[in-house]
Amino acid sequence: MSTTSPNLVAAVDMGTNSFKMLIVRADPTGRFISTDRFKEPVVLGQGMASLDQPHKPSISAESQSRGIAALQKFAQVLQRNRIDRARLVATSAVRDAANRDEFLARIAEEVSFDCIESVDVQVLSGEEEARLIYMGVCQFVPFFDKTVLTVDIGGGSTEFSVGKRGEVVFAASLKLGHVCLTDRFVRSGEFGGLRGYIRSVIRGSGVAEKVKGIGVEVVVGSSGTIQAIGRAVSSGYARDSSSSIVGSEGLRRNLRFSREELCGVVEKLCESETQGGVERMRKDWFFKRRSEFIVAGAVLLQEIFEVLGIDEMEVSRYALGEGVIAETLAECCECYDINANPRWRSVVGLAERFNNQKRMDLASRCTTTAKEFFSGLRRFHQNKHILSLNEKDLECVEAACILHNIGQYVGKESYHKQSYHMIKGGDYLHGYSVEEVKLIGLLVRHHRKKFPKCDHPSFRGLPEEITKKFRILCAIVRVSIAVQRQQGSIFRRVETSNDQKGFLLMFSSTMDQVPGCMPPTAQDLEDALRTEMDFFEEVLQIRLLAGLDSHS
Repeated sequence: MSTTSPNLVAAVDMGTNSFKMLIVRADPTGRFISTDRFKEPVVLGQGMASLDQPHKPSISAESQSRGIAALQKFAQVLQRNRIDRARLVATSAVRDAANRDEFLARIAEEVSFDCIESVDVQVLSGEEEARLIYMGVCQFVPFFDKTVLTVDIGGGSTEFSVGKRGEVVFAASLKLGHVCLTDRFVRSGEFGGLRGYIRSVIRGSGVAEKVKGIGVEVVVGSSGTIQAIGRAVSSGYARDSSSSIVGSEGLRRNLRFSREELCGVVEKLCESETQGGVERMRKDWFFKRRSEFIVAGAVLLQEIFEVLGIDEMEVSRYALGEGVIAETLAECCECYDINANPRWRSVVGLAERFNNQKRMDLASRCTTTAKEFFSGLRRFHQNKHILSLNEKDLECVEAACILHNIGQYVGKESYHKQSYHMIKGGDYLHGYSVEEVKLIGLLVRHHRKKFPKCDHPSFRGLPEEITKKFRILCAIVRVSIAVQRQQGSIFRRVETSNDQKGFLLMFSSTMDQVPGCMPPTAQDLEDALRTEMDFFEEVLQIRLLAGLDSHS
């Protein structure tokens, strides 16, 4: 019996405002895609706003307890998913705390990462944090060959880095963060002194002169604060209060905004702080959890624009967590190359542009399943059409799984057709041939509803060999997507069945801990997947069965 399983790696970012955990699936080349993201609003730096005081601030006992509770939740997720590679990093709040050793000792004593041999919290210097942020941005932002300035506004500090082709030439960290600035200036009623303080720190640091001396081609913002401002610009937040606002679901990735657009948002936010009333309610509704810190963060970003002479900023969803993952993979993957696969980056970039996190997570899990199917088929069956499948075919399958639901951005009605038109209608996929883009589009177009016959109009102009290959790939894609949509169960792996004539889909239940709910049986899962399993058997002449993993 043979089994395969995804290679999962985790990164935990112990930030000043929140603790975040990123879990990715990586292949042997170091290529990866996120499968889950977790965030706990710890606010570790609250009450640490001694920006210009001689003594180091301390992390309160309450904040420490919130941080430990968050790490215990993350540890349970790692255990449940059998993840044995994770790296924990701490940033500004821990770095600057007088009692950081006490906090780290509590973590070592109270948090158990049973599935990992040794876990130490790495407290990053400001420059190291800036370097890793650049590494994270490089993963999926298409500016590898350009000189890029990255700006990341955190709760306790702001990181700047300038890099090109994966190498950082300048990195700096300033003690300017939205949590600390809010505590010091906004909550205390000293709002009028906020701009002057920010400007004096930036000018006194020499960052502006250094950045201008190097010369940058692109500026990228990579923090939650900057993403929130990007949403505000995209959604028309700076318009009159009576104007409608598209919520965060309306945000499309790969945003950019100009200095003028940023000024409009900041002006509205400052009105909410000075006038209160309707504007404050509007701000709280739009920015939600980030509302109490967004004014300080937005003013800080505006001053960065002014002092550094920035005219436009790209918005990246990728930052420190992805940088930590990239460095972890570089250490364990001999053939890791930060710029190895621009094709993959363009696919993930398109998916992130139109998918929210829930749809992205589903797409990522579908990709994992499809890769197992593809590898297992080629390993255990001698059908000539199956054996003719190659690595580029696998890339097309993975791309189709990642992109299959981007059409839901428009709406759920016929979203598979919308996804097809979005793939075919834009110059999004780089490095793929015209034939490969068409194949990816067709796999997405036919991942649901009726399974296409060989004479379907979609195949006009395609060679017969490509049509046969398409039907095999489409069967793999359809089962992979259907598997991940099963409620009450988690797909674990693909195994060859005992008689070597088929495949066994192994699941574990997620309902056995829910009172009053009966976990699904293997027969329940087979019944739910019957239509796609029948299509699979019709095309590939291989049986599929469902089983439950008793050891999960």
